[in-house]
Amino acid sequence: MAKKITKKVAKTFGKKEKVLNYASNTYQLTRPKKVGAVMALIRDCQPKSFQEWEKFYFEKAFTKTKEPTKVTKEILTELGFRLYEKITQTVIPEWTEAFGQITKDDCVEFIYEVTIHRTYDGFIREKSVVNDNLSKRFPNVRFEESEPELDHSGDIDYLGWVGERAFGLQIKPITAQANFGNYSVSERMKKSFDEFTENFGGRVFIIFCEKERIKDEGQVIVQIQNEIERLRN
Repeated sequence: MAKKITKKVAKTFGKKEKVLNYASNTYQLTRPKKVGAVMALIRDCQPKSFQEWEKFYFEKAFTKTKEPTKVTKEILTELGFRLYEKITQTVIPEWTEAFGQITKDDCVEFIYEVTIHRTYDGFIREKSVVNDNLSKRFPNVRFEESEPELDHSGDIDYLGWVGERAFGLQIKPITAQANFGNYSVSERMKKSFDEFTENFGGRVFIIFCEKERIKDEGQVIVQIQNEIERLRN
């Protein structure tokens, strides 16, 4: 059995982390189209050390674009410059203005909205996305609401059963992408998704919706169709 790697090399940025993460995600500076498919690369590499992974990345990483470009240290540095520019010229002014406008009433209303109104809207949205859309497109897939333990912290909303295996769905409003820190998969959520795949066989798809319309619907449908075919085989 391979020795488990436990040493962590990542730096933490303290209170600056949320701002850096928000801006990076908002302007898509660490997406595959900018830095390559990093998780796929590291799984191909299966590094035994950080140095091995770093060397492999700069040898193999290409942007996920129509005309792929090799990712270099200079490109990552340029992305860092762009991040700084976005934060100082756009993010800080916007958030400074917002911080100055927030009132106690806003906070009270927001808690009520999230707890009552948005829970109801989310329930209706999930039903519509699955019953009025996905179940009609994929009539041979059995969709069912997740059990409470799977829906912990909103990880899995629905399961799509393909025979004895299933893929998962997490359905979010498009406004979730505008949250401070943006909507990104946390380490805890990644672990939850990996556990789902291990137990049920299928991937977990995060679907963003505007009202009951799926964002990037064509792309999402193709991805789910591919997963259904994979599970069948």
